[in-house]
Amino acid sequence: SGILESIHAFGASTLGMPFLALLAVLMIASVALVLTRRQELRSEARLDSLFSREAAFLLNNLALVGLCFVIMWGTFFPLISEAVTGRQASVGAPWFDRYTVPLAIALVFLSGIGPVIAWRRSTLGNLRRNFVVPTAAAGATLGVGWTLGVESKPTSLVMFCAAAFALAAVGQEFWRGVGVRRAMTSEGPLRALVSLVARNRRRYGGYLVHVGIALLFLGVAASSAFQQVRDARLQPGQSVRVKGYDIRYVRATSKVEREKLSLGALLRVTKDGREVATLAPSRGYYPSSDQQQFGPLGRYFEGEATSEVGLKTGLERDVWTSVEPSINSFGSMIDGIDRRFPLADGAAQGLLLNALAERYRLDPPPAGFRMIVSPMVTWIWLGGLVAIAGALLAVWPRPQRARGWVVAASNARLGRALGRV
Repeated sequence: SGILESIHAFGASTLGMPFLALLAVLMIASVALVLTRRQELRSEARLDSLFSREAAFLLNNLALVGLCFVIMWGTFFPLISEAVTGRQASVGAPWFDRYTVPLAIALVFLSGIGPVIAWRRSTLGNLRRNFVVPTAAAGATLGVGWTLGVESKPTSLVMFCAAAFALAAVGQEFWRGVGVRRAMTSEGPLRALVSLVARNRRRYGGYLVHVGIALLFLGVAASSAFQQVRDARLQPGQSVRVKGYDIRYVRATSKVEREKLSLGALLRVTKDGREVATLAPSRGYYPSSDQQQFGPLGRYFEGEATSEVGLKTGLERDVWTSVEPSINSFGSMIDGIDRRFPLADGAAQGLLLNALAERYRLDPPPAGFRMIVSPMVTWIWLGGLVAIAGALLAVWPRPQRARGWVVAASNARLGRALGRV
């Protein structure tokens, strides 16, 4: 609504108040539904032990509520501080990381504990039978990470171990289920897996949600902890090395589009002598409406400017590049044209812009570049898609139930018709 300053706010448009009203309706309705049904929602049983699936679910929900509270408090802190002290103060990423990282690690660990721990009360034998494989996977991940030097990022290493624990726990459940199904029906592995999931959609859909959450936080931990950023000022032909990638500035690019002048670069990315990608970052300049003050060309560099990122994605890592063209060396050329043709517009202005773009392309000055190599960003999106797929699988009605609904509706209509007769 514009109450908070954010790139996600709609305060400058007509969407602000309707969006705020929608949020208010959702929040009030959700609280009202819980309060009016609190007796039905009350559990009939008490926790028999902290080492049980019920306790794991409870802790899981508490971790989610804790994350929501931390994010809400940090987001609204400028308003809270202004109300208390009269001065707006905001919190940055380090504050959020201090509280959200431990909660996220606990959430991933619990997503691995919940599917395999026993209901009501776990015995020592049950714990040993269900947690040997996940614990071994977490230990192996710890050993590999320590060998590769990941101990310099301890929170990320712990998250990797938590994700390995959760993935191994869920994988173990799928493995056992398929084994039992094959023993009962003599089906092949793939057919047994499909039949198992089809007959237990809620259970195995929930497991897929856990897998998605583990993959998502795995991507977050890797991309945030091991991202490497390099800023460089390059001329065509020069290159820079970023986390094993050689990025070479091949040539300048320029393009005149409707209401926009784009100046950019062509970059060739190689690794170990093998070409990985060709990226074309650019910066678009939109003109100011005040041509009389800034001139027909100068107004393009007094208005808004946006960056078009050159991006190469992959399961292993993403390579991001952006460019900041240097236009200071063209200042005298732009000023001279603006003084000579102050009223140029339409076709004449297009010719002048094309001349500037051609000059930049043929005789480019050094440009500033930002290169970012960020590992496993794609896993964040992959984890989200897996979680959504698991949720859809869990809520999708079974064919028998769907047919039952149809029959029940048909019988109800028949009953009403007979009643009228």
